[in-house]
Amino acid sequence: MGENILLFQNLKKYFPMRAGIFGRVREYVRAVDDVSAALKKGETLGIVGETGCGKSTLGRTVIRLYQPTAGRIFFTDGDGHLADITDLSGSDLLQFRKNMQIIFQDPFSSLNPRMTVQSIVEEGLIVNKLGTRSERRGMAAEILERVGIPADYMNRYPHEFSGGQRQRIGIARALILQPKLIVCDEPVSALDVSIQSQILNLLVDLREEFGISYLFISHDLSVVKYISDRVAVMYLGELVEVAETEKLYNNPLHPYTQALLSAIPTFDPEARKKRIYLTGELPSPVNPPSGCRFHPRCPIYIDGVCDMEVPKTFEASDGHTVRCHAVERERRGKRGSG
Repeated sequence: MGENILLFQNLKKYFPMRAGIFGRVREYVRAVDDVSAALKKGETLGIVGETGCGKSTLGRTVIRLYQPTAGRIFFTDGDGHLADITDLSGSDLLQFRKNMQIIFQDPFSSLNPRMTVQSIVEEGLIVNKLGTRSERRGMAAEILERVGIPADYMNRYPHEFSGGQRQRIGIARALILQPKLIVCDEPVSALDVSIQSQILNLLVDLREEFGISYLFISHDLSVVKYISDRVAVMYLGELVEVAETEKLYNNPLHPYTQALLSAIPTFDPEARKKRIYLTGELPSPVNPPSGCRFHPRCPIYIDGVCDMEVPKTFEASDGHTVRCHAVERERRGKRGSG
């Protein structure tokens, strides 16, 4: 893996909640709140967390499907330098858009039922004014064959395909422009388990073949472990822990990460871990808790600290960052005593 192709700093995305006759903004949904991370060429960064934690919003904001409320987004340009794309629009943004694609969660609703497979896959080429009609058809046929859809099926419509085939069409649509980054927004959650493995293996093969970077969003920790080089754990709009995959799964530090990993089912009696049950529900992103947002559900909560002070990101070891008062105190205490 080489240089960074994507960098976002202090990224925020708030959605206004309007009320009253005049539709005045009363409150904001803080879907993504002060998130920073980087992605290298050919790397897969997994984003995990409960439903409603802001994973999908983060993915769509990063590729500018949503305009960020605050923060900066940097993406690689043609010369390999990071360019600020936060405020780009129109033709300037279009130049970067062909290098940033997305695979949506639902393989049926994300495909236009009135368009043939050929039209769906070719659309990106047409928007970017690439190739002649015959060249576009040839490129569409080639990429469909690569993802396992026979070129003879190009004139069919989405309803004529199974769920797994429709997701392959969605992958072909994302690949046709040869992007550098693909946001995978829970791409296998709507598929049968047997089909999930096929799609995951396909994504791994394509990453190795084309050198693509993935921002892989999922709530399935087993899937994320299989495909990701690094994993970022998200809770209520914030990243609470980031580490290399093996390091995070073998030594989770944040109590929320520990609870998530304890819920992974296993068929090996000797490998079973004690299940950690979190009390309470996920708080509202409209009015998040003060201090550490996880403190109302935290089993190692420190009274007077966790509910009052916002934790800072702390580097527990090389490349392993965590956002937790208790973990930081423990780690600093060990270093002091050592």
